[in-house]
Amino acid sequence: MLKAKYVKYILNFKRPSGTSRGVMATKETWFIIIEDYGKQGIGECGILRGLSIDDCPEYEAKLQWTCSNIHLGLEHLLNELIEYPSIQFGLEMAFKSIESSSEFLLFPSTFTKGFDHIPINGLVWMGSEAFMRQQISEKIEAGFTCIKLKIGAIDFKTELAILKSIRNEFSVADIELRVDANGAFSPKEALEKLKRLSHYQLHSIEQPIKPKQFEDMAFLCEQAPFPVALDEELIGVFTNENKQNVLDTIKPQYIILKPSLIGGFKGSREWISAAEHRNIKWWVTSALESNIGLNAIAQWTFTLENKLPQGLGTGSLFTNNFDSPLTVKNGTLQYDLEKDWNFNL
Repeated sequence: MLKAKYVKYILNFKRPSGTSRGVMATKETWFIIIEDYGKQGIGECGILRGLSIDDCPEYEAKLQWTCSNIHLGLEHLLNELIEYPSIQFGLEMAFKSIESSSEFLLFPSTFTKGFDHIPINGLVWMGSEAFMRQQISEKIEAGFTCIKLKIGAIDFKTELAILKSIRNEFSVADIELRVDANGAFSPKEALEKLKRLSHYQLHSIEQPIKPKQFEDMAFLCEQAPFPVALDEELIGVFTNENKQNVLDTIKPQYIILKPSLIGGFKGSREWISAAEHRNIKWWVTSALESNIGLNAIAQWTFTLENKLPQGLGTGSLFTNNFDSPLTVKNGTLQYDLEKDWNFNL
């Protein structure tokens, strides 16, 4: 008979990490552990305080309810937990884990056999100009050919100067540049800022304005001089019909999929299907999960055969992450079979 429990775990950043929504020093996450006749399945329910739609006072009570009703099965629970996407994701992972030959081998492939890799972007956090420049140098030296910069928190002219200095040294053929504003721009100023950013031949900008401003975002996607990607806009959109309505209304060039925030693998597949039907491109990004959640996302992402650089390079951000075979090398995420798992709570 299935049994389940949950455990809270606080991840500590090696260095406080800045976005336009503030600076994070810790990241709260929860693990659901399923047991069935001595076999164990592990799932991670990662919430981002102030961003996740299921960041609410009842969260832990809902985790308790989920564990108490684990016997209802995955499909029934997913339907009951429609407004708790991070728990949906943790459950999908845990059930996949307990069904697999190994707790952490969820989607076997040439990636998990160590024969193939996933191209990823190097993430540059907000901070002082010196700190951002230091991160950029480190990413380039580490072999990244796609770099994503968080923008919107420091002086805009300084951010433009940083982008200009990169482009002075590296062409589009050398380095693909993505920026993520996390909704930092106001609708009135956004288009003008995008025009100024376009001088530096950017691949795309994620979420230039806050979500749920549909007319303004649709205008930006139509008028922007380079592609716009929806990120936070996807959070809290639960039904397939509403997902299609969002895409039909805004008509973005890209969408960014964070399984923990949008209903796990099932919710992400619905977005992918709706996007591809409309010729909208996409990529997958982790939401600061531990290596447990990152492992599940990476293995699943590889099976999707998307050749764009993915946002899966966050495993080294924490001082107390779990040892895993996931390794970043030459701008790619790889599975190093010589490294073992160490999951101790």
